[in-house]
Amino acid sequence: MFGYILTAAMLLPFSNASPYTSTTTAMSNAFHVTGCDVSGLTPNLPSGQTQLTVPTGTKPVFVALGVGVQNYTCGSTGTYASAGAVAEFFDLSCFVSQRGESQLQTIIFNLWNGDKSLTVDQLIKAFGTSKIVLGQHYFVTNPVTGTGISPEFDFRTGAKKGDPNGFVIAAKSGDIVSPDGPTNVDWLELTNVKGDLAKQVFRIDTNGGVAPSSCTPGSPLISVKYAAQYWLYN
Repeated sequence: MFGYILTAAMLLPFSNASPYTSTTTAMSNAFHVTGCDVSGLTPNLPSGQTQLTVPTGTKPVFVALGVGVQNYTCGSTGTYASAGAVAEFFDLSCFVSQRGESQLQTIIFNLWNGDKSLTVDQLIKAFGTSKIVLGQHYFVTNPVTGTGISPEFDFRTGAKKGDPNGFVIAAKSGDIVSPDGPTNVDWLELTNVKGDLAKQVFRIDTNGGVAPSSCTPGSPLISVKYAAQYWLYN
């Protein structure tokens, strides 16, 4: 059911003008559901902050809707620590270029979070190689230090199928609390460490994903559902 609803949302008539795009871009993207040109778009980043900044001379190459989980382990002090994330990435390029940010990620998050029986693995399996799937997001061993974990964005089974370098492993270079409230994970800027998919990745418009404030030491890993927009620049 979730898959049908998400697909239907992505297919909504693109009748609203977007604050991101010019008339020319809007016309060239008309009637497309995936693969729209996003090079002329700009995300709405909060004013008055310097943590998240789009580097001069770069343009977005993908705009994605990430739907998945943030993982946490319980430490000896009774607080949760991040243990990475797993998410399916959907092509949001045409929706954003025609309708702007709207509240799609919030709507999808509410549906995703409301179905407690649906896991992220089931979500990824259900969509398979659908055209609206760009790829997956997960964490791997830090390729520089060989210890700890780093976020990877892997489009090699989706939008970059057949490209061995169609991924990016990144490191956090900027972080602000969500302007939409403490129940949402932070907005991030990530910078390329390895791979050719993108030089920068921005996670914005987050919904959910925050761990409880305390835990019982020894408790098992927990997965907290979230959704967010991701902008990939090159």
